Order: sequence, then structure tokens, then C-alpha cells
Amino acid sequence: MSPSPLSPRRPPEEQQRLDRALVELFEQRITFNQTLGLQVVSLAPGAPVLRFDMRPALVGHFLYGRLHGGVISSVLDVVGAAALMTAIADKHGEETADQVMHRFGRMGTIDMRVDFLRQGIGQHFQATAEVTRLGGRVGSTLMRLTSDAGVLIATAAAAYVVS
Repeated sequence: MSPSPLSPRRPPEEQQRLDRALVELFEQRITFNQTLGLQVVSLAPGAPVLRFDMRPALVGHFLYGRLHGGVISSVLDVVGAAALMTAIADKHGEETADQVMHRFGRMGTIDMRVDFLRQGIGQHFQATAEVTRLGGRVGSTLMRLTSDAGVLIATAAAAYVVS
């Protein structure tokens, strides 16, 4: 008998614990994310969605009220990391929430390229990401930031240490 290609899935209550831990990590424990006002919309494995509202503290061009480029870069970095975290959690479906969260202790950005496509104007913004490669030591992602009007503001590609 050959082994199943799918790893065992964690029980629903353990998955809920993990989901709560990830939301807490992104919305409360990483205080810079609080400064950005990031909120988790979805934690779909390998394709999370984050949202934040525009406010004066995030303005980079005071005459036009545009979103600061550093905010754009930071949000794209966070959603890229979230994509890898959810993909890693899915890959290790047999592990408990605590075991999965422990895996993220050494995670960090290696490299990131951001393409600023349009002005960051809007009432709120949405960041999405997808995993393009999840290796044993390095993971890669593609990210997008859109305005509330659906306008693509920026894209990014990044590599992260995942082990």
C-alpha cells in the first residue's frame, strides 16, 4: 500500500486555535501591524487577504493625501509572510497550533522588490498574496495591493527564510 499524498489534517477545533493564533499574531502581537491598522480578512492557505483603512498617519504626500510608499512596502511584506505561514500550516496539517506557530520563530524577509504602479488613493486598501514556491529553507511569494475602487496600486515579489 502506498502512502497518501495528503498529510493528515488537524482536527477542526485545533484548526480554529491556529486560525485564532494567526489572527492574533497579525492584528495584535506584531505592534507595527497595529500602527498600519491591518485586519485579517481571510487566512486561506497560501492566499491570505489583509485590509486596512486610509488615515492621516499613513499619508506620504501631504498635498494629495497619497499612501506612503513605506506603508505600501510594509503591507506587501506582511501579506507575503502571511501567505507562507498559511501554506506552511497547511503543509504540516498533522501538527498542533502550537507546533505550527513555533515554526515561524526564524522566519524573515530575505529580499523584496516592489513595483509602485499607481498613486495610493482610497478609503481603504486590500493586500493579497500567493505562494510561488515553498521550499525547505526559502519560500517565495507574489503580492498585490488594491484600492477600495479595485485599482491595482502596487505589486511585489519576495523571498523569505522559512526554516
